[in-house]
Amino acid sequence: MKVEQISIFIENKSGRLAEITRILGEVGINIRALSLADTSDFGILRLIVNDVETANKVLKDKGFTVNKTEVVAVEVPDRPGGLGAILRTLDTEQINVEYMYAFVERCGGNAVIIFRFDETDKAIHALKANNFSVLAGERLYSM
Repeated sequence: MKVEQISIFIENKSGRLAEITRILGEVGINIRALSLADTSDFGILRLIVNDVETANKVLKDKGFTVNKTEVVAVEVPDRPGGLGAILRTLDTEQINVEYMYAFVERCGGNAVIIFRFDETDKAIHALKANNFSVLAGERLYSM
């Protein structure tokens, strides 16, 4: 139930993000979700893509620093309180959220929230035990 995410360290200068998306597009990589965090000097681009291995290889070959990380994708109805219910469950189990980002599925009925936890296996167990839908990577990559 874990999802592979790639994190790319990029200089905070004009054109770097465009270069990454061009490189991925040229080899047929589809970006399913993304998050960009930056400082004045560099950024960390986190991506969920349809082909992690190819994306990882092509970006490294082009000189980018790329890491793979395991994250968890949780599907929740796209309505007020959906995220709060997940966070209350995690708080009850004393599971720390290191970071998160979200996107809405194409059908518009659900949101998918990507989480990085300090205790991934414990988080998956707690979420499933409380009837939250934890998505397999294959499902997320094909959305």
